[in-house]
Order: sequence, then structure tokens, then C-alpha cells
Amino acid sequence: MNDRPKPVAGVSILVLRGPDVLLVQRANPPWPDVWSLPGGRVELGEPVRRATLRELKEETGVSAELLRLLDVIDIIHREPDGRISAHYILSVFGGRWVSGEPEAGSDAREARWVPIAELDSLRLTPGTADLIRRVASDLADEGG
Repeated sequence: MNDRPKPVAGVSILVLRGPDVLLVQRANPPWPDVWSLPGGRVELGEPVRRATLRELKEETGVSAELLRLLDVIDIIHREPDGRISAHYILSVFGGRWVSGEPEAGSDAREARWVPIAELDSLRLTPGTADLIRRVASDLADEGG
């Protein structure tokens, strides 16, 4: 039997509403108490786009329209000796807010709209602020 870790598929979504982005404060490892985009694991047999909208609703109570795939990110955790302990393949989508006000659910401690101009005031997961700044303007134009 092979006990080696296997890659796990995950999703997240960058949802904009005007000049604000929807963020969640994570409740569980990895990165507890750190802010990030809403998301989570893809269930077996679940299409990634459906998983994205499900995770968004479960974590925040917000509904969105998916606009496009923004990036695919590998998150690889290593033990001190270099062995891989976990590997997540994260599909990050961009979305346009449709309805709902943020309310923390499932594995989020808090959920709220954050002005993009204030991202530096929060402790964010690695690469999150850069991704938001890189795509927010184009995504806002697409979302109408």
C-alpha cells in the first residue's frame, strides 16, 4: 500500500463588488487566523466550477457568477527533511458578486468585504495580495 501524500484539488474565488474584494479569515490550518480568498477542496466527482460556487456559499453566504479562471497554483508543504507532506493544486477563479452579504460559515472565522486599497493592513496568505492587485482592474471591467 502506498502511504505517500497525493495531490489534492482545491478551488478559490476572487469576488469583487465595486472597489472591494471578498476575503475570509481562515479558522483552520494551514494558516489559521490569516486572511485569504474563499475556497476549499473539490469533492470526488464534483466539477471544479461547481465546487468553487459551493465553497463560496458555504464559507461566506455570498453568491457569484464565475467570470474566468485566473490562475492555477501549486501549494506544496515540506517537512524539515525536505519530504513533501502535502500538495494542493488550487484553481483560482474570478467572479462577480450576485447576492448575499458575507457571514462566516464552514471553516471561516470571519468573512467581509475589504477595500483593495487596504489589503496591506491584513495578514494574507502568500501571494493573495499580489494576485488581487494583478487582476482586479481587468476583472472589474469583465464583470460590468
